[in-house]
Amino acid sequence: MAEVVQAAMKPYGYDVQICYNCNAADAPRIVGDARTPPPYKPDPAVPEILAPRNAPGLGAVDFGAVAIQFLRNAYRGTGMYAKEKPRTNLRLLANIQDPSYVLVAARTATGITDLSQIRQKRWPVRILTAGIGGDAARILAHYGLSRDTIEAAGGHIGNTPEDRRNFDVAIGGGGVMTTAPEWRIWTGISQEFDLRFLELPDDLLAELAREGEQERGVIPAGLYRGIDRPIPTVVRTGTVIYGRADMPDDFAYLVAKAMDEQQQLLQWRHLNFSYNVHTVWNGFEVPLHPGAARYYKEKGYMK
Repeated sequence: MAEVVQAAMKPYGYDVQICYNCNAADAPRIVGDARTPPPYKPDPAVPEILAPRNAPGLGAVDFGAVAIQFLRNAYRGTGMYAKEKPRTNLRLLANIQDPSYVLVAARTATGITDLSQIRQKRWPVRILTAGIGGDAARILAHYGLSRDTIEAAGGHIGNTPEDRRNFDVAIGGGGVMTTAPEWRIWTGISQEFDLRFLELPDDLLAELAREGEQERGVIPAGLYRGIDRPIPTVVRTGTVIYGRADMPDDFAYLVAKAMDEQQQLLQWRHLNFSYNVHTVWNGFEVPLHPGAARYYKEKGYMK
């Protein structure tokens, strides 16, 4: 998404510099605190072509792109940011759609057709926490399971290269057939192993949907090998472009304008990005920057 923004801003005379290692959970911290990029450190999950070394001499980071749940939690001081002061200076510029489905699958050879079997039979299962999102713990808790109970039964929970080769059940978020490291786990394991994709009960799906940025949805048949029917689930969408409250209004306006006028850039990425005029301005609790709000109101996207 940073590369899309970079390309979108060029016609307006801006040479946007990208910090390629200002990502993941630290992204809202780096932007919110106006930090300079951290020292480069190779990420074993991301080839250098996707995350090259930063240009020398980058200053404090002005704005960024991250999955909506990270921005929302950083703004509220919840989730992985619960021990930190809420970063209420964060502001939304644009919310670009990208689908992510909550997926649960078991290796067909295990005979597992419902997660309740794990606790009932006290099976020592190896659980892979695959993909993006923090739903695995809540899903397991619904069945009376936790890391402690699973390990006490001789099982294991993890997301290491070894776990991706030796697992019984996989739980997590997946999107589409892509090279993105968050999602390519599902592409890989669904091709390498015979998986049975499991349907979660309605009350659990309702509970997960109450998280806020998730909603009820359906995994389309054929999304991955082994999904042979539409499966009800919860879905999340949104890679947000965001900055701070001290960003000049004219610049925030221009970012919103550029992303709208250069929508064609979204279709040529390796992720399934799309622009929705009805949601581009919606950051849930995270306020929209006044400059961006001015653009969306002028276009009639919001009132």
